[in-house]
Amino acid sequence: MPKENIERAIKKGTGELEGVNYEESFYEGYGPGGAAVFVESLTDNRNRTVADIRHIFSKNGGSLGENGCVSWMFSKKGYLNIDKQAVNEDTLMEIAIDAGAEDVREDDGNYEILTAPEDFESVKKAIDGASIPYLEASITMYPATTTNLSGSEAEQMVRLMESLEDCDDVQKVYTNADIPSEILEKM
Repeated sequence: MPKENIERAIKKGTGELEGVNYEESFYEGYGPGGAAVFVESLTDNRNRTVADIRHIFSKNGGSLGENGCVSWMFSKKGYLNIDKQAVNEDTLMEIAIDAGAEDVREDDGNYEILTAPEDFESVKKAIDGASIPYLEASITMYPATTTNLSGSEAEQMVRLMESLEDCDDVQKVYTNADIPSEILEKM
């Protein structure tokens, strides 16, 4: 490969090359077992990205859908995940609700706190102020309902998610798939 091509690719990747325009795009589709998948990407070439994502979906038992086919199933939320051993439920609920959280629920040995995106920082500061460690804190697309997967469908869904996350242009991948923890640990 010529040296000029390598240098141009490096400049393009670092943003030094003029005329390169990055645009955000969203892709929606269905994975194995009918689970909804929502993909956020940042790309300088939409045609390449949609072809890559369509290929990943079809290779892993899914199908790329039209815009709007699954986005209605997700809403933007602030999300904090806290280890159940780190705090008493009543204490956590009082701190989170007082700071503006919408909901505090228990799931798989952890507490999940959901907030409106605009209240996320105030809830996170309240949790930090109480010295409660969290496992995850982010603004995410939270599914309204989940689809339970098991066996080969769950394994195929995990492979689909990993393949999408490995794609260079993909920023985030969301799904409403509920995959048993045994399968996640096995893979």
